[in-house]
Amino acid sequence: MLRRLASLKFTLVGMILLAGGAMLSYGNPVDVSVWVLVVPLALLALNLFAAIVTNPRINRQPGLLVFHVCLLATVLLAGVGRLTHLDGHIELAENQAFNKDELLDVQKGPWHRGNLDKVHFIQGRYTVDYAPGLKRGLTHSQVFVPRPDGTLEERDVGDDRPLILQRYRFYTTFNKGFAPILTWIPAQGAPITGRINMPSYPLFEYKQDNRWTPPGTGEVIKFWLQLKTGLNLDEAWVLDGRNASATLVVTAGDKRVEMQPGEEVQLGPGRLRFESLTTWMGYRVFYDPTLQWLFWVSIAGVLGLTHFFWTKLNLAPWVDEADTAARGSKA
Repeated sequence: MLRRLASLKFTLVGMILLAGGAMLSYGNPVDVSVWVLVVPLALLALNLFAAIVTNPRINRQPGLLVFHVCLLATVLLAGVGRLTHLDGHIELAENQAFNKDELLDVQKGPWHRGNLDKVHFIQGRYTVDYAPGLKRGLTHSQVFVPRPDGTLEERDVGDDRPLILQRYRFYTTFNKGFAPILTWIPAQGAPITGRINMPSYPLFEYKQDNRWTPPGTGEVIKFWLQLKTGLNLDEAWVLDGRNASATLVVTAGDKRVEMQPGEEVQLGPGRLRFESLTTWMGYRVFYDPTLQWLFWVSIAGVLGLTHFFWTKLNLAPWVDEADTAARGSKA
């Protein structure tokens, strides 16, 4: 039975299934189950285990044995990683604390048991460097992580410098922009303060609009943000909310008004106040507890393969002994 499971035909079937699963999973579509990858990986792991046990060319050579065992561990870890992973996005405004309930587009494996509720940090300011032609460079996002003594530790996060908390990795993305902070003051009831995230900037620089319906009114309020950020396509530029100003154009029914921070306007049954302008940053949230194990297993596999080839090369003569003897006699 093990010899049949070790067959190369079984390997080919597993590779074809894995290729199909990879194509179905490309882009992380929500409607594709994680099992389209886990099942082929399990079959390949079984195939590789059978080959290690039954093939003397593998199990009788230490270096080759170590390499194949590490390859088996890599396949198993990849499957476990898919079963325990989490992938999602979140948008955080300046001075906003992370809240796991605000995650967007969350995808996670059926075995995910992370400690996302123990992740705490506060979003600060950020800057993004741009080369001429709006070529995005480094992102420097400031976050504050609580220490055990109650103080805050400042960290710098970017596309290639994740914030790692409880094994969750937070990467900055191209998705970022501006948001007006507004207060709705109804004729009756308590005021409501919140923010309206505008589309990503400068990707949608020409389309900084959004809409909101105050509770209990049924009338949609449209917002258009006219930004001044110093953007120049022909020069290097740094996106920095501290250097930005904006005029908020508010449209409700037939009424259109332009507002500056601190101004109020009467809109039907309530008043709207433009408190201030803030920024928001989009993060990719990623969790896979097998990453460190995969790294060390890969190192061990490379060392095992190196030992195998070094031993094999040492068993073969580096110089033809007959040719050496012939040269010696001629001399």
